[in-house]
Amino acid sequence: MASTDKLLSAHPPAFSRADALIIAACAISMLIVQMDWFALNLAIPAIARQFDMASTDLQWVVSGYMISIGALMVTAGRLADIFGRRKIIVCGLVVFGVLSAVCGAAPDETWLIAARIVQGVGAALIFPVAIAVISSTFTGPRQSRAIGIVLGFAAIGTALGPFVGGAFSEYWSWRGVFFINIPFCIVAAFLMLRYVGETRDETASRHIDVAGIVAITGGMVCISLGFDRGEDWGWTSWATAGTLAGGAALLIAFVAIESRVSSPLIDLRLFRNRALDAAVIAGSLSNVVYCLVAVFSAMYLQQARGLSPFASGLVFLALSAGAGSASYYAGRLAERFPADRLMAVGMFISAIGIVALTRVESLWLYTPLFLLTGVGLGLGWALASVATQAVVSPELAGAASGVTLTSLVMLGAVSVAIAATVLELLSGSVRAAASDAAAIETVLTAGAVLALAGALSLLIFGRGSAPPIPIEAKASRVS
Repeated sequence: MASTDKLLSAHPPAFSRADALIIAACAISMLIVQMDWFALNLAIPAIARQFDMASTDLQWVVSGYMISIGALMVTAGRLADIFGRRKIIVCGLVVFGVLSAVCGAAPDETWLIAARIVQGVGAALIFPVAIAVISSTFTGPRQSRAIGIVLGFAAIGTALGPFVGGAFSEYWSWRGVFFINIPFCIVAAFLMLRYVGETRDETASRHIDVAGIVAITGGMVCISLGFDRGEDWGWTSWATAGTLAGGAALLIAFVAIESRVSSPLIDLRLFRNRALDAAVIAGSLSNVVYCLVAVFSAMYLQQARGLSPFASGLVFLALSAGAGSASYYAGRLAERFPADRLMAVGMFISAIGIVALTRVESLWLYTPLFLLTGVGLGLGWALASVATQAVVSPELAGAASGVTLTSLVMLGAVSVAIAATVLELLSGSVRAAASDAAAIETVLTAGAVLALAGALSLLIFGRGSAPPIPIEAKASRVS
């Protein structure tokens, strides 16, 4: 029996057609959220021209979306555990698709910004629950491999976003960036309803921790708002300081609330698991670097190197290929090697790639280095979710996924806001910052330093793993 188990672990059974369609439903869901997120960066100038306004006045088209996702992901993960993961993700797909249509048809910037914020609510219902659906459907090595595939498509969506946004903006209309989401949402929702069985935590109380939801949502919104608007308000102003302090106070209140209520939004025992903590921290750092590379390389290629949006998108395909391939194989590699060691290797690779990117002039060298950087970033990002799902009990899958992805998204969003301010300070000009190659290269080098710091932290503190949190009841499948 032991030899049979060992053989199955080394060579897990192939996915059936039904399994593949479940994975496809989750992969498509993650791809559209990521692709839509990054596509708007290259489309904003075209939107500003049509609405006859400054590009900086459209900042909330991107930041409002990110705030909605980051603030609501933990809540979405817990709601999925209580009411059913399939139900929540299908609701998210419906909201995302409908609001994509509203964004695409928006007559002015007010409609667009408002619809974009609500669209982020749909994305928040999709993002953490897609991983929880996979983790509750598959076990063992098949689970790691399935998560790797789903996150591979998410990474492809991240890198394809600028390409899609640039192509639509240059050759058709920025509105296509939103309309393209609709058929993907329809297909993903159909596959979910047809092939995914409903799962939930049957031991969970039906009581919703409203106080916890208000505290964590308010805290995330205040922190995001403070960093997002700090430049306009002034980083030393009372408005910025008060908003950030209020956000921190709400998050502290959230921890106090969760330690006292009988049915908490997040089981704080999650954070007693050293393996989970290490994976979340390292994955967050890796995603910070990913966001810096994706956003500031787009600026660098278009405004410092003079490439068109479409040509810049073509170069970004190298990042997509590297990140997507690494994320796909991350699950298989995790079957043989410790996830924290693989994440450290990925972060070392990305650091080397980024430093090399800041030193080359030829696009013929830049493109393969972009590919190498994508490989490192893809490993670090994908293995964060693989590692966290492997060390928690099934009934906490949604909560763990929500915590992990919230950390990744919020720190990524905050890092971009901070880096943009640093870029303007280094350049000495708000208008010229996006075309200042030396300043952008300095920001990217700082990202490489973060990647190295994360890799060293994993090697020093990530050794060993804690067992899943012991809870007697197991999640059950319902029809």
